[in-house]
Amino acid sequence: MYQEILDKKAKVAVIGLGYVGLPIALEFARNISVIGFDINAERVEKMKNKIDPSGELPSEAFNGCDIVFTNSLDILREARFFIVAVPTPIDDHKLPDLKPLIGASTSIGKVLKKGDYVVYESTVYPGCTEEDCVPVLEELSGLKFGTDFKVGYSPERINPGDKEHTITKIKKVVSGCDAESLDVIAKVYEIVVKAGVHKASSIKVAEAAKIIENTQRDVNIALMNELSIIFNKMGINTYEVIEASSTKWNFLRFFPGLVGGHCIGVDPYYLTYKAQELGYHAQVINSGRYVNDSMGFYVAKQTVKKLIAMGKDIAKAKVLVMGATFKEDVEDIRNSKVTDVVNEFKSYGVQIEVTDPYASSDDLKHEYGFGLTDKIGNEYDAVVVAVSHKEYVGLDEKYFKSICKPDAIIVDIKGFLRGKIKDLQYWSL
Repeated sequence: MYQEILDKKAKVAVIGLGYVGLPIALEFARNISVIGFDINAERVEKMKNKIDPSGELPSEAFNGCDIVFTNSLDILREARFFIVAVPTPIDDHKLPDLKPLIGASTSIGKVLKKGDYVVYESTVYPGCTEEDCVPVLEELSGLKFGTDFKVGYSPERINPGDKEHTITKIKKVVSGCDAESLDVIAKVYEIVVKAGVHKASSIKVAEAAKIIENTQRDVNIALMNELSIIFNKMGINTYEVIEASSTKWNFLRFFPGLVGGHCIGVDPYYLTYKAQELGYHAQVINSGRYVNDSMGFYVAKQTVKKLIAMGKDIAKAKVLVMGATFKEDVEDIRNSKVTDVVNEFKSYGVQIEVTDPYASSDDLKHEYGFGLTDKIGNEYDAVVVAVSHKEYVGLDEKYFKSICKPDAIIVDIKGFLRGKIKDLQYWSL
C-alpha cells in the first residue's frame, strides 16, 4: 500500500475539507495523488477555484497539488487510503454528536474495497473508532474488519490561525488495528510530517492521547478563571499575579478567559460522556467545564454591576463588544463564548453593538441571532475587548476615549491593555 501510494498507483482520500482536512489534503497532494471529498457542493466548487472556504489558506496553497475536489462517491471509490477529518461537535445537551463521523463512515463504507485503509483523525472518546465507526464500514461494505480492510487512528493537531505549528512541524501520533497497519499508516504520514511520528500501542491509546491534550488545557484554564473570580473579590489583578508567579521555573503560564471553539470547549464532554457510560462521574473535568462555560455570563454581570455602581441607567446603557470569533486573528465563530457575553448583556436590556475585523456578520446572524455593527459610534458607556485580534492589540487610551463617554469602563478580557488605561475605568479578569 505504502509503495503504491508513493508511486501514485493508489490514491489517498481526505473526507471533510474544513480547517483540518483541507491543509492535510493539500500537504499530501504536494507529494502524492489525492482526492479531496466533501459533501458540501458549494465548498467543493470554491476549492476547485483555489478558494479556502474557511479563509485560512491563500490561493497559492493550492498550487502544484495533485488533487481532485469532489462530492461524488464514484470518484471517492478510486481511493485506497481514506483519511477522515470531519468535525465532532456536541449537541444542545452537551453530548457527543457523531452524525458527521457516522456520515463520513457511511460514505466510505459504500466505496470500500478489499485491502483498503481507513484512518480517523476526528477527536473522539476512546473506543469510538472501533465501536461506532467500524460496524458502519463493515455493514455497508460487506467486508470484514481486520481481514478485508484495515483501520487506524491518528489525531489531528492543527491549530486554526497558527502559521507556525503546521501539520509538517507537529509530531504525529499514529495507531493501527494491528502491527502491519501501524507500520503502513506511520509510513504514509511520514511522507508529509517532517517532525516524525509516535506509534501508539493501540487505537484507544491514540484516541485517549488526543482527548486529554485539550482536557488538560481546559482544566488548567478553568483554574485560572476561578482564581480570577477570587482575586477580583480581593481587588487583585490576575495578570499581575501570573506575572509574579511566572518567575518560578516550573509555574505553568495559563491565563483566564473565554474558552470556546471546536476543541477545548467541546472535547472534554466526549471524555465525560464515556466516563458516565462506564459508571464514573468525572468531577474535576466537569467542574472545569462548568467554570469555563460560566465566564461569558460572569464578564457581562460584572460589567453591569460596575455600570450600576456608577449610577448608569442600564436600560439606556450602550456597550460595544470588540471581537466575536472564538480566538484571535481567525474568522472562525464556532462555539464562540463571546455570544454568552452578548446574550447576558441583552438579558439586562443593555444596548449592544458588536464589531470584529474577521467574523462574517451574516454567519453570526445565522448562528447566534446577532450581526456586526456597520459603524462604531462615539458614546459607549463600556467597551468589552473580548478577543485579542492584532488590530486591537495596538490600540491606546486615546482611541477608547474617542468612542466612549468620559466615565466609560474598558473591560479587557485578555489583559493586554493593562497599564495603558489611566483615565477611563479599567477592569480585566
